[in-house]
Amino acid sequence: MSRCPRLRPAALAAFSLLLLTGCGSTVSSGTTASSADHQGPLVIGSDTSAESRIVAALYGELLTAAGEQVRPAPAPYPSAADSARAVVKGEIGLVPAYETTLLRAMPGGGKRPGDMAATLSMALPPGVVALGPARAERDVVLAVSKALARSHGVRGLPDLRRAGSRLTLGGPAVGDPDAPRPAALTKAYGVTFTALPGSGTPDVMVLHAADPVIARRHLVVLSDPKGVMPPEHVVPLADAAAVDLPARKALAHLGARLTTTELAALTARVENGGAPAAVAGAWLRSHGPFT
Repeated sequence: MSRCPRLRPAALAAFSLLLLTGCGSTVSSGTTASSADHQGPLVIGSDTSAESRIVAALYGELLTAAGEQVRPAPAPYPSAADSARAVVKGEIGLVPAYETTLLRAMPGGGKRPGDMAATLSMALPPGVVALGPARAERDVVLAVSKALARSHGVRGLPDLRRAGSRLTLGGPAVGDPDAPRPAALTKAYGVTFTALPGSGTPDVMVLHAADPVIARRHLVVLSDPKGVMPPEHVVPLADAAAVDLPARKALAHLGARLTTTELAALTARVENGGAPAAVAGAWLRSHGPFT
C-alpha cells in the first residue's frame, strides 16, 4: 500500500483558504508528494509545542512497533493550523490535531456541534480524516490553588461566587481563542472578576488542560457544567489513503489509554529536555501492548 499522502488540489484550494483566513500564522512551505508517483513511509508531523511533539513521537514509536514504515517530518510546523494544512496539501500523512481548532477553520466552525465526530467528518475535505479522539484533552481550563479551593469549598465554576467578588483572572492560556471572556463567565455563572494588577498571580488561572503546571502546583481544575469552554480532545488527523487499518487500530488503542494527566506528565518531561522519541518509547513500553 502507498504510504505517501496524496495531493488533493480541489480540497486544498478550498481548505487552505479557510485556514489562511482563520489564523494569522505564516504558511508553511514544503514539497508535496503524490501517492500515484511513488511509495514511501508514512510521514508524521507536529507543531512546535512540546505537547504536539510528544504526541507525534507516540504515533511514530507506536506505529513503528506495529510494523509500519514511518518517518518524522523534517521540522515542526509553526502552529496546529499549519500542521493540519500540511496534511491537506499532502506534505505529511499524520499529525496530532485538536477538535475545536480544526472546526474553527471550517465553514460554520464558530457554531458548537452537537456531535463532534460527525461534524468533523462533514467539515474535513475529501481524503482527510479525523480518527477517534484520545481521552487526553488540551482544552482551556480554569484552575485555582488548593488553598482557595479548600477555604471556600470551590470545586467548579458555579462555586466561585463563594470566594468573593474581587477575584482576578489570568494565566498563560488567556490569549487562546477558546479562553472564556469574563463577560461569558458572568453570564453563565454569575461570577465577576477585577483586573489583575501588574504581573501578580491571578486567583483563577487560565491554562491548557495538559499544562504540567497544574500537577506541579497542585492546582484544582474547576468543572464547567455549562460548557463555556469547548472540547479539545487530541485527534489523529490523517491522509485517509496513507493510514491503513492496522495503523488506525493501533492509534485507537493509544487514544483509549492516553489521558490528560498522562499527556501533561509526558509534556513536562519534554519541556525538561527529554527527547520526544525516547520519552514516548519509554511510556509505550510501560503502558503497552497496544494491539
